[in-house]
Amino acid sequence: MAQIKFGTSGWRGIMCEDFIFDHVKVVTQAIADYLHAQGEADKGVVIGYDARFMGERFAHEAARVLAGASILSMVCDRDTPTPVIAFEILRRQAGGGINFTASHNPPEYNGLKFSPSWGGPALPETTSDIEKRANAMLGQVCYKEMALDKAVRAGLVEEIDPREPYFKAIRSLVDFDAIARSGMTLAVNPMYGTARGYLDTLLQEAGVKVVTMNDHRDPYFGGMPPEPSKAHIPDFIKLVKERDDIALGLATDGDADRYGVIDGDGTYIEPNYILPLLYDYMLRRGKRGDAARSVATSHFLDAVARHHGQKVLETSVGFKFIGEYIRDDKILIGGEESAGLTVQGHVPDKDGILACLLIAEMVAVEGKSLSALLSDLYQRVGEFHARRENFRLTPELEDSFAEKIKSPPQALAGKKIAEVITLDGCKFLFEDGTWVLFRKSGTEPVVRVYGEAGDEKELQRLIDAAAEFVGVVK
Repeated sequence: MAQIKFGTSGWRGIMCEDFIFDHVKVVTQAIADYLHAQGEADKGVVIGYDARFMGERFAHEAARVLAGASILSMVCDRDTPTPVIAFEILRRQAGGGINFTASHNPPEYNGLKFSPSWGGPALPETTSDIEKRANAMLGQVCYKEMALDKAVRAGLVEEIDPREPYFKAIRSLVDFDAIARSGMTLAVNPMYGTARGYLDTLLQEAGVKVVTMNDHRDPYFGGMPPEPSKAHIPDFIKLVKERDDIALGLATDGDADRYGVIDGDGTYIEPNYILPLLYDYMLRRGKRGDAARSVATSHFLDAVARHHGQKVLETSVGFKFIGEYIRDDKILIGGEESAGLTVQGHVPDKDGILACLLIAEMVAVEGKSLSALLSDLYQRVGEFHARRENFRLTPELEDSFAEKIKSPPQALAGKKIAEVITLDGCKFLFEDGTWVLFRKSGTEPVVRVYGEAGDEKELQRLIDAAAEFVGVVK
């Protein structure tokens, strides 16, 4: 029997294989037991779901199990963005939240993400506790279930609409007047996911001209994984490129915790560039504070921090570690190369809706395209080019890579390695500031290689040297 295993953002699996009702009920009971053990059970649990198949049903089954454990469930009335669920946990001072989402994964996947009372993704010590409890109960009927109508009558299940309180919070963080005054037309693509009626509605209510696409619920996500990366939004790029009146394209992933941005000329702008642009904008507007990024994220952010006399805190991959810094009010902004971002005073979880709105505000206030803003920033702090590639390993290469990484070389690509960072994977920092990171996948024979240099030619040289180090023929 497959074991329950939480990854960087919850437990995920293929529906009808390992993500099945019995397993969902067992994990929910494990969460109930954890909350009782922590003294948090009497605060209730917010339950949400994304736009995938059976989302409502999974949410209601979880509510029935929690009711059997005498825990109140506050169930969202429709598919709901992950950051909205995080916000509602904090607003209601709930004991935690259960969110049925597989985020940007293909439609055959679903997942269960648990957030504790502080609103961010559960930390490893929490998920390890829940895993241990769940795996000890697999194959057993270890939970009590209460019929949904009975649970409602008993006051143990209530339906909630979390949208307006979240809208109020977002309006305090974003200058919608500036966006509206700019006269820009913005394109919005929720990718058939939970940002429908959130990102577009916030802009429209502020008087902004909005063009929308893919704005109805589709559990197949139009036949693409609901990930707003360049490869998965060709229709959106085409729309922005072909229409002269659109200044910016703003996309969100399936559960609206990630973002994708298209400049007015149809150019996709990587998250590695968005994060430093926003940080620089916030600092130039008078805000102060350090930043945090994952170990795999561009050091462009570090250059911006140095320019303004601030620091950058480096974390393992997984937004929960950045969320801790937001929770503890230690940073102004935090983000990662995989398009996660949040800011001081907001939820300690990724928010693709807020990210899109802050980008629109920046473009409106500066009166320049993202490409022009990027060029300006390069002039002030230097140029950065980053990329990630996945190298598939044969069994022989997998064994040899494990040995190589235990004893890193003194040089790579003709460059002396100044520092080796093993926070998450193995990162070689070179004397000239360039770097390469190797992270082995925990689920497949793949090593993820991240690199950064001052220009594309040097970056390619680093990636090629990294491939040679692994033993992969490109």
